[in-house]
Amino acid sequence: MIVGIAGLGLIGGSLAKAYKCADSTVYGFDTDEAVLGIAQLAGAIDGTLDQKTIARCDLLLLAVYPKAAVQYLNETAQYISKDALVIDCCGVKRYVCAQCFEIAKRHGFTFVGGHPMAGTHNSGFKYSKASLFKGASMILVPPVYDDVMLKDYNRIESALAPVGFGKLTFTTAEKHDKMIAFTSQMAHIVSNAYIKSPTAREHNGYSAGSYKDMTRVAWLNPDMWSELFLENRDDLISELDIFLDSVGKYRTALLNGDRTELRELLNEGKIIKEELDGR
Repeated sequence: MIVGIAGLGLIGGSLAKAYKCADSTVYGFDTDEAVLGIAQLAGAIDGTLDQKTIARCDLLLLAVYPKAAVQYLNETAQYISKDALVIDCCGVKRYVCAQCFEIAKRHGFTFVGGHPMAGTHNSGFKYSKASLFKGASMILVPPVYDDVMLKDYNRIESALAPVGFGKLTFTTAEKHDKMIAFTSQMAHIVSNAYIKSPTAREHNGYSAGSYKDMTRVAWLNPDMWSELFLENRDDLISELDIFLDSVGKYRTALLNGDRTELRELLNEGKIIKEELDGR
């Protein structure tokens, strides 16, 4: 299989290494020429993804920010084979899919929205690894839900098999963005806001696992996450409103010295967590 990967950061670099481990031919593109050179020296790619090599690709993966993904596909669409499968790896789907489905339809190739559910708080090619996605879920947004999509399932599954995903989850762009606002984007906002307490600078010697768990994703890429948040601001604001309302109840109970109410709030959260974990 010949694979093209646009963007060689943590996600794109890890995808490139995974496909190389499966003996695929991999062409890569990155706006940073130094990263492109390092990726080739590291053996993660076989050459540069350009107008000539993109035409040879069976699979094209867009591992860049949402707006950059749309721009890249729009600029290269005329060179992409009509037999190619194109999948993006962006953290929002409504904006990307709306634009890319149209581009793909206009040029005759297949585009499927994608979002690999794995990563680290570090970014960049230097942190990429072939095993990053082993056992992880890959969320996929096909253009339609009918017999055509079902027919393409085997093609998509085969194309992604070398990466080692544990599960392929098919959904709509709307459902994806609503769920990701809660499972991912909210976690980054809460963690990032939590670490801003002045007390954080004195935590050494007083913190353990809960502090580490809570603050891990505060260490983020501001450029990427601000773009993702704004593209999904309606769903994210909705989740923030729910969270702020809930947190306000804990504050009121503390302010009133109401142990009964506080205990009830804590127990309610504990029960929900137990139900979600199947305990």
